[in-house]
Amino acid sequence: MAILSVKDLNKDFIDVEILKNINFHIEENDKIGLIGQNGSGKTTLLNILTNKLSLDSGNIYVQKGYIPSYLRQHTKISSDKTIFEECLTIFENIIEMEKNLRKMEVEISTLTEDSLLNNKILEDYSKLSETYQDLNGPGVNSRIKGVLKGLGFTDDEFNKVVNTLSGGQKSRVNLAKLLLSNPKLMFLDEPTNHLDIGSISWLEGYLRDYKGTFIVVSHDRFFLDNVVNKIFLLENKHLTTYKGNYTFFQSQREKDLEIRRKQFENQQAEIEREKKIIEKFLNVGREKAIRQGQSRLKKLEKIDLVDPVQINKSAKIKFYTNIKPGNEIFVGEELKKSYNNKTVFEDISFKVFRKDRIGIVGENGIGKSTLFKIITGETPKDHGELKIGTNVIIGYFDQEMSHLDPTNSIIEEIWDAYPTLTHFQVRSYLAKMMFIGDDILKEISTLSGGEKARVSLLKLMLSDSNVLLMDEPTNHLDIDSKEILEEALKDYEGTVISISHDRYFLNNFANKIWEMEKDKISEYIGNYDYYFQKKIDLENPQEEIEELTYTQKKAIQKEERRLLNEKRKTRLEIEKIESQIQELEEKIETIDLDLTNPEIAANYEKVLELGHLRRETEVALEKLLEEWEKALEE
Repeated sequence: MAILSVKDLNKDFIDVEILKNINFHIEENDKIGLIGQNGSGKTTLLNILTNKLSLDSGNIYVQKGYIPSYLRQHTKISSDKTIFEECLTIFENIIEMEKNLRKMEVEISTLTEDSLLNNKILEDYSKLSETYQDLNGPGVNSRIKGVLKGLGFTDDEFNKVVNTLSGGQKSRVNLAKLLLSNPKLMFLDEPTNHLDIGSISWLEGYLRDYKGTFIVVSHDRFFLDNVVNKIFLLENKHLTTYKGNYTFFQSQREKDLEIRRKQFENQQAEIEREKKIIEKFLNVGREKAIRQGQSRLKKLEKIDLVDPVQINKSAKIKFYTNIKPGNEIFVGEELKKSYNNKTVFEDISFKVFRKDRIGIVGENGIGKSTLFKIITGETPKDHGELKIGTNVIIGYFDQEMSHLDPTNSIIEEIWDAYPTLTHFQVRSYLAKMMFIGDDILKEISTLSGGEKARVSLLKLMLSDSNVLLMDEPTNHLDIDSKEILEEALKDYEGTVISISHDRYFLNNFANKIWEMEKDKISEYIGNYDYYFQKKIDLENPQEEIEELTYTQKKAIQKEERRLLNEKRKTRLEIEKIESQIQELEEKIETIDLDLTNPEIAANYEKVLELGHLRRETEVALEKLLEEWEKALEE
């Protein structure tokens, strides 16, 4: 049953159409990923659904008891309480119950046995205690600690005052409060932005086990793959629903686009053919032929046109390098850095070779960005040796984008960095990064995070660097821009080292993973998936079974074979369902193509027959998709 439905929703800002004829419904336990390019209207839609913005037209139905809780991307919080105390505010009713129970216990202890018999307090105490237990009152503190630790806070940080925290830490406090409130329906706008990989993995587990319904806006494709069972795509003002996670959406999306392309091409070809026939009739000169031509023209004017496939504009990113460095790019030996007598890291050693593609992971605050600043010379090291190879030209993407002058316009920022470029060249490069017309006159201080990222990437593209140091380059990019950046890095001839918590990005570009800790860097030769599997193997070594008896070994082997057979059976079942899904999708595609055939379109009975067949096929496809989802979960 739908707990939230939207019908024909429209929203304009002044003269700009943002959302057009939006229709969808959300079922209980749906876990939805809302995706789309930056500026496509995702946050606008969530603000409308939570009554923060009015809609221009349309209807929204929310089932009673399902008022959504909303974590905004940029939520402000001001509090003189500690982090732990602020989270306790979620449980004020339980805390009040506990206070009343303690008062009642004191009162009970003062009463005599005779007065207790005539007093209602024991009955009240029993009822309140039962309610307190049902709400897991005794577990409140441990629940708060579990969520805070999961989101990356240490025990020492629990007593920090909220008003002293950074913006990222405050965002994590807000996320903790939302999760602890355990709403039936919640909207999350970029919840992973200020989390490291460990915390993101914890959040994935939390959301997988979450019994309610949510919509999450996210550009983290790995995260979406792990937590959602539906995708809402906002594109060209319209919303399309896809069942499955992000990877399934991608494959389905390609098929849909191909069908739409074929439908459009077939219809355009048929229109051209019909126009030529009409032209012949009209040019014959006979009255009957002219009437036939005019009749066909009227029919042609009334047909429902298939819209052409519109591809969203995306930045064109390409990195160049003309100078070849030596084989050794960087060598770090026993590097150490401290701030205010607090050691950030020490004894850090590493080697970087030409054409390495290195992804750096590690907890927030471990010193990853500081290491980059030491390599670029922005920050001095306290101890150790850093050697930079011959002919090394470093290009640096700063996570904070502090190298941008906030008082510059976009065009001034590029021209100041590369004064030998002509006006035409600068405008051409800016156009490749989707800055056209008066956009180039925008002041840097007024830009969004995504726009600043595109300016920074353009400066990096023009630097002719043969080594790129990139600190969280995907943080402010939408999915389309991330994929373009990944392709650009694959084509790049130089060396890349990137700090990132975007595991999908790390999988696509890295051939080495560095796990940075306070006193070492551990190197894994492979992408993120390889690193993750190696970590599991190291943390969960296979138990030695040499000391087991023959009977025990046989029992273990039998159980392993049983599990293997079950997995094989499940895999075969999934493959069978996927094959059936493909057949039904192809059947629908064939029906759609048949319906564009003018001979069939002119046959009313045939159109009805095909329409009925298409609906039957769609119902069968829906059932198969549900079976496919269940099989994946087993």
